[in-house]
Amino acid sequence: MKPIDSKDRRVANIYSADFKPYVYPDGEALGDSVLQVNPGHPLGVGFHVYRMPPGLTTRPHRHNGDEQFLILEGELIENDGTVFRKGDLVWFRDGTEHCSHTPNGCLLAVHIADTEIAVD
Repeated sequence: MKPIDSKDRRVANIYSADFKPYVYPDGEALGDSVLQVNPGHPLGVGFHVYRMPPGLTTRPHRHNGDEQFLILEGELIENDGTVFRKGDLVWFRDGTEHCSHTPNGCLLAVHIADTEIAVD
């Protein structure tokens, strides 16, 4: 095997790398942020690490493809009252509608298949 060319690999440490603010398509930013090393996907699509500050509630949305995430730190409370904690691995089916709240902040490893759709 030949060595991997530096243009074919990116490495970022989730504890020291700069996260990019997540900005919704309408320009609103709530304070959440994303660390994503694959430049071939829009921010927040594909595999990424997602940081939610204390007190944040995501906007209601529908998944355009499956979503999977692993809680790395903190806890996340879904709009139906379900609580996810550190170590929980979660899957949402394509088309699922929800929003999430974190009282004390959380860090998630996430895979989202495609851009989410805002719902009222």
